[in-house]
Amino acid sequence: MTPAQCRAGRALIEWTIEDLAEASGVAASVITDFETRRTQVDREAIEALVAAFEHGGVRLIPENGGGEGVRLKFSRSEVKRIATLEGEGGIIAEDDV
Repeated sequence: MTPAQCRAGRALIEWTIEDLAEASGVAASVITDFETRRTQVDREAIEALVAAFEHGGVRLIPENGGGEGVRLKFSRSEVKRIATLEGEGGIIAEDDV
């Protein structure tokens, strides 16, 4: 994941840095430093950010000749519905089934 993908992923699902920090367990200051390229972030933090985005409905697209990017794994309404169900103790399943 690149800093640009991190910023774009947050924008897609309307997460603040604090939202991403809470979802990933990575400090907000570390996320800010990563997004602004102030410091290099360790692999574990990147993996936690990627996992949080995937859980939040963002799919990271690697460089594949067409350029890296991000896209929604689900529509916004599906993401909100999944979050509601999970928050209410609803059905829990793998997202990629």
